[in-house]
This record gives sequence, structure tokens and C-alpha cells, in this order.
Amino acid sequence: MADRSSYTQGTPSWTDLSTTNQDAAKQFYGELFGWEADDQDVGGGVTYSLMKLDGYDAAAIAPQPEQQRDAGAPSAWNTYISVDSADDALNRVQQLGGQVHAPAFDVMQAGRVGVAQDPQGAFFMVWEAREHLGAATVNAPGAMCWNELATTDLDAAAQFYGELFGWKATPFEGSEIPYMTVANADEHTIGGIRAATENEPAYWLVYFGCEDLQATVRRVEEIGGQRVFGPVEMDMGSFAGIADPQGAIFALYAGRFDD
Repeated sequence: MADRSSYTQGTPSWTDLSTTNQDAAKQFYGELFGWEADDQDVGGGVTYSLMKLDGYDAAAIAPQPEQQRDAGAPSAWNTYISVDSADDALNRVQQLGGQVHAPAFDVMQAGRVGVAQDPQGAFFMVWEAREHLGAATVNAPGAMCWNELATTDLDAAAQFYGELFGWKATPFEGSEIPYMTVANADEHTIGGIRAATENEPAYWLVYFGCEDLQATVRRVEEIGGQRVFGPVEMDMGSFAGIADPQGAIFALYAGRFDD
């Protein structure tokens, strides 16, 4: 298990689930990953459930915002990327041809956040940490271990995020579909960018680790989720796409974890 006390700018550092059924989602992921909910009252009758793995913040589960619910948007996992200044990052998003859907705002004392959309349509959050740095544990069974962008224009996406966060994208040889791995300014590999399949929208996919992929996929199906794709075998491990009972898509990975 890799504990985190800081994140370099441009590193995915947090994920939360916007769901149509918060209680059911907490039960599903609790049974799947052993997460325990620490419910936080954030005002307006809304509870933000920090999901703990062995006492460490691993992710969060929240009710879907009213605007998304009214629009019929599906439940979804969100990717947060650490920045030194959320306001500056969002200004840069607009300069680079992206859109800002929620200007930066304070989340009490936890940090400052904003919602952006890249030029190909994928949503992501920028996170300026204060008291809450993000996930306190990563790269382990039950924890976030990879963040992957599916995009309709691989080269344009690599350029956008490279200029926004200083990422360096490197083509991954041997992949059946066009794929790039991404390194941050510290030259640590922090995620990937792949070409979207036909009729697939641009979006960010969150991967969570597990010890035994086949057994975990069976457990998913036993508790109401379903397998969407895979398992896919690679040299470093295997992975599969999953939909939870409310339809949120995520991925499972079993294999070698980075520190």
C-alpha cells in the first residue's frame, strides 16, 4: 500500500462517485473493497461520504447533484487532478480551448475545486488542496491505482493536457488500440490516454486495485454489478471494466503496483 502525504501538480489525486443512490452505492463498494463510510454533513441536506480503506481516505461517494439528476445524467466516477491554483488552472483550460463548467470554489477548509471539460468533451476536476490533500492511500487493492482518458482525438488530448499540466505522453508499444502513457513533471507515470472506440464518448476512467481479478469480478456480479469488458491480460497485470448497480463505470486491476 502506498501512502500519500503530497501530490505533485498535474497528478490525479482524488476520485469521488456521483450516484443516483448513495446508500446502495456505499453498500456495494463496502462489500467489494472493504471500504467504511465516514459521513460528512456538507450542508444543504447533503452528505459526502468519505470511504476509508484501513483508516485511510481512499475515495468518496456523494449524491448526484440536482442539475445532473434533472438532466438524466448517469452515475459517474470523477477524476480530480492536483494543481497549485484552481483558478489559474481553469483560466488555462479556457485559453487552451476547453470549457469551465463550475468556476473554482472553496470546499470549506478542505480545498478549492473547479469543474472543467477538455476540447474533446471529457469532464475532470482540478483540486487545490488545503486540509484534504486527496487520497491518502493509492496503488493497492481497494485503492485508486490508475486514471485513463478515453478520447476521440489522441494527439489533441495529449497536447491539451501537456500544456495544461506539463504532462509528457509517450506511445505505448504493443497495444491493440492507440495508447499513450502519461508522466507528470516529476517524471512519474500517472495515467494513460487511449483512443475511444466507435460511439464511445470522451471520459476519464478510474481504476481500483484488487488482489484476484477473476474472484473480484465474480464478487461484483454476486452483489449486483456487471462486467462491461475484459478481463484483458498484459505483462504487468490484468484489468476489466465494471458497471456498479447504478450504472457508474470503473475498472479493476490486479498485478504489479507502483509505489
